[in-house]
Amino acid sequence: MRKRDKDEFERAFRSAYRPVLQTVSLVLQDRGRAEEVTQDAFVRLYERWGGAVAYEHPEAWVRKVAVRDAIRRANRERVVPVVALVDTQTAVDRLPDLDLLRAVGALPPKQRAAVALHYLEDLPVDQVAELMGVASATVRQHLFKARSKLAERLGETLEEVAGDADR
Repeated sequence: MRKRDKDEFERAFRSAYRPVLQTVSLVLQDRGRAEEVTQDAFVRLYERWGGAVAYEHPEAWVRKVAVRDAIRRANRERVVPVVALVDTQTAVDRLPDLDLLRAVGALPPKQRAAVALHYLEDLPVDQVAELMGVASATVRQHLFKARSKLAERLGETLEEVAGDADR
């Protein structure tokens, strides 16, 4: 790999690693597994870097790979209790309190992914749909169900949880 390519990959890695890890941590509810999935996605990007630099946004490609892998793993494996995340800084840094962290952790993996991408990474619904490999309507459905479950678990009205949900 040429030095210029290495420098470009390093810039992409430095800008995307932390946010991708944060999202994957929330989906998997396990920092160690999240680091593994995130690192695997970056290894795949590195292996394809010659063609990846032709992508308009290689960071979006790696996020898509990591999120889809995290959802698959979360569906296959038992989830570690959300309290285990309290020791990690990634997901906790952006969530306001432990009750919310527990409530999000209790959501099904696809709903957790939609919540993390839309609310924590502030991505529009269409981009979340692309990353998750589903239709925009499906993402809106995941978000609606997630907000309903969060409102129920947190003892709030749906309007209080939804906030500006229709961005």
